[in-house]
Parts: sequence; C-alpha cells; structure tokens
Amino acid sequence: MMRLAQEWQDYELIDTGNGEKLERWGDVVLRRPDPQIIWPLKTENAAWKQADGHYHRSSSGGGQWTYKRSLPERWSVAYGPLKFHIKPTSFKHTGLFPEQAVNWSWMMNKIREANRPIRVLNLFAYTGGATVAAASAGADVCHVDAAKGMVQWAKENAELSGLGSAPIRYITDDVFKFVQREQRRERQYEAIIMDPPSYGRGPNGETWKLEENLFPFLETCMSILSDKPLFVLVNSYTTGFSPTVLSNLLELSFRRKFGGTLDCGEVGLPITSSGMTLPCGIYGRWESGS
Repeated sequence: MMRLAQEWQDYELIDTGNGEKLERWGDVVLRRPDPQIIWPLKTENAAWKQADGHYHRSSSGGGQWTYKRSLPERWSVAYGPLKFHIKPTSFKHTGLFPEQAVNWSWMMNKIREANRPIRVLNLFAYTGGATVAAASAGADVCHVDAAKGMVQWAKENAELSGLGSAPIRYITDDVFKFVQREQRRERQYEAIIMDPPSYGRGPNGETWKLEENLFPFLETCMSILSDKPLFVLVNSYTTGFSPTVLSNLLELSFRRKFGGTLDCGEVGLPITSSGMTLPCGIYGRWESGS
C-alpha cells in the first residue's frame, strides 16, 4: 500500500525529473537531487530555473547550495498545529521529511483515541517530527538521538509548536545502549517509533547493519513495551528493503508476542505537475488489538 502525504499546505512537491525535485517549503522553492527520480524532466521551465536554492551534487561526493536570493538562515512551516524549522544543510536535507506527515496523523489519532496515558519512545528521532506529533496529541515522549545538534533542533521544533513545557525527555545517546539501559531499569512504553539507519557505527566502534541487527533490536524493544501496548512504527529509507521484509520482521516479533494487526507499505508524495507519486521509503505499523 502507498500512503500519500497530501494534506500539506506549507509544503508542495511541484515537479520532478532528471534526478531532481522542485519543492516549495512555505514561500521558499528549493531544487534538490533525489536518487529515486530516474525519469526524464519534461520541461525545465522558469520555475526550475528560478528556484530560490539549488543543491548541486559533486561528482566526488557531497555538494553545495547556490541561491537566487538571500534566504533566512532558517524559516518555519506548519502541518496543522505542528510547526517545524526548515534549514538547508550541507548534506542536501532540510531537517524535515514531509512524507512522514501520514505517520504523524496516524499516531496522533491512535494516541487520542486510546483515552489513557501513553508513553512514547522515539528512537533515531532526528529533528523530532514524530516527537512533536505525539506530544501534541497528549503523550509523554522520550526522544533519543545520538546527534546533539539534532536533539537541539527537536527542542526548538517543540517550542515552535507551543510544546516547550510538554512532557518530553530529550536524550543524546547511542540508541542501542539507551534501550538496553531502559530494559535493565524495567522502564516501559506504550508506543515505540524508530527510523533505523542502513549502516552506522557506535561511539566505541560498534557496527550496525540493518539486515543483521534490526531483528535482534526489535526483540530487545519488545522487552520495554508495556503490557498494554498501543503501537510500534518502523520507518526505513534503506534501498532494497521491501515492506514485505519489514512485515515479516514485525510478524515474528511484536505480532507473535502481542497479537494485534500489521500494516506495511510505502510512503510517498504527490507530484503537482504530473499527478504522479514520488516514493519516499517504507513503513511498518504494528497495532495492538485494544
């Protein structure tokens, strides 16, 4: 199943082609590369040529931005009551993945409909899109990311959304070690969100490979899920990692232990100019039966 983030007002995927996408973030138009876009560009019209910012990928790796006009260091966009700071980074990203809005809306509904206290653990939490969504729906949130700068960005997004005093705990730490400590502390959560990387190294040289380590990590996370769990959400941007594989992993872990239901598929963005869809990764949702 493909789930489209099509309720945005402040974001629009204007056009795509020749390995690039043209996007509107509020009133700023950016042109960025995307490896999924292997189809041709019909016409490089004025909108493409006049983009406020253009990220040029270097053949030797990395890249740089060029600008048609002076832009603020950062600006904000809104998704309903949620607000986020946008900032073009040196590695082409903006600090937000707009396709995740479909998951934000889903989790907000799940938390509100639960009608009971919900503790959410957000792992590999980046700039806190899911953290802000869960907190705005009334959950207590523990936000964990190894990058200090991303955790600070998440705090600022929460404040921007009027959630500066919300019950959010920000942790700058290695995600795997943090989960192991929570296991020893016997601390539990009703919901877990994660966006594990394809590959990574821990602070002491530990190696993470998604295909080898994800299932054992899911099993560890099961031990910190409460006896009245609500949901688990796993996102992935790993090339070649299919929704069916993710469904199998969740079937053999959370569903086998707790029952409930699974929903796995792709997330994507509608392309205004063509009516086509840009695929932007996969998701796996496990929900309890109650």
